[in-house]
Amino acid sequence: MSQTNAIEVKNLVKTYGDVYALKNVDLNIADGEYFVLLGPSGGGKTTLLRSIGGFIRPDSGSVDIKGKNVDNLPPDKRPTSMVFQGFALFPHMSVSENIGYGLKIQSIKNNIIENKVSRMMDLVGLTGLSKRKPHELSGGQQQRVQLARALILENDVLLLDEPLSALDAQLRKDMCIELKRLQKTVGISFVHVTHNQEEAMSVADRIAIIADGEMIEQGTPKEIYSNPKKKFTAEFIGEKNIFNGKVIDINKSIILIDIEIDKIEVVNKNYKINKGQDVSLSIKSESIKVDKLKVSKQPQENKAIKGKITEIIFLGQFVRYLVLLNNNQEIQVRSHDEVSNINVNDYVMLSWRLEDFLVHEG
Repeated sequence: MSQTNAIEVKNLVKTYGDVYALKNVDLNIADGEYFVLLGPSGGGKTTLLRSIGGFIRPDSGSVDIKGKNVDNLPPDKRPTSMVFQGFALFPHMSVSENIGYGLKIQSIKNNIIENKVSRMMDLVGLTGLSKRKPHELSGGQQQRVQLARALILENDVLLLDEPLSALDAQLRKDMCIELKRLQKTVGISFVHVTHNQEEAMSVADRIAIIADGEMIEQGTPKEIYSNPKKKFTAEFIGEKNIFNGKVIDINKSIILIDIEIDKIEVVNKNYKINKGQDVSLSIKSESIKVDKLKVSKQPQENKAIKGKITEIIFLGQFVRYLVLLNNNQEIQVRSHDEVSNINVNDYVMLSWRLEDFLVHEG
């Protein structure tokens, strides 16, 4: 992947009255990169996307696309195309007319439009549907029409605002595969807004977590999931159990943290923390092992804690156990195999590897 920036956002600020939609956001997106803006609803993702596209004018900051400042350019003068939430197709136009509309208003010759529309329909998997109207298409087909209508303009960046939100779960999974394939084929940068974690992990080269108008952190899907730096990311991505505690001892290899009900040892991964500091720590639900607690068996200090099963949920590929700890905190354990002889209200021992706990910044 080229290291050239397709998009560079500097210190972007947008307010609505006293509410900050964006707070000094910085962002670099590489040329040819599939980049996902992920976060809760109302966090600022779409405001950032629309600021890049020129549909929203920020209060301050700048946006460069392909090395050129675009702050004073309207949407139709920027080298971007937008796929809006929902399908937004012209109901009275056929598939081919919808796809070619952007070229038509540029007064491009009809034979050129026809050739480009035909190639684009083949690219997005709409061959043979040129004469159909939008109401004659499935949801997935309508979304492909909107993608083709945006891509045919041959701009440098494709902006996608919750493009799969109107689709059912299985179709969303299928379209994730198609979007990733399409992006690699056309080779331009895609910037994709979603609140759906699975969708983001499926398509992204990199992900930025955005909440309350702030850029929380960025990384590859693997980095964001397996080694989140911020507490918010750990809580938002995947199924992680969060504990609050105080550092009571620290050396180069091990950190000892008091979490009220027990003391937890954590591998020191060069964390910048000090003795006596309040911290949060997390562990993925699939990293915890659950065993029935025998009356004579007590948890080993620092490597296991005791809990009570409150619910057992069978979810096909795995089983989720909800476990109540002595401080009334309920945590989740996800196991690919159902543990034998464990029932609701049984006491269990939860164990883990020391390296599976992570310490987080605020």
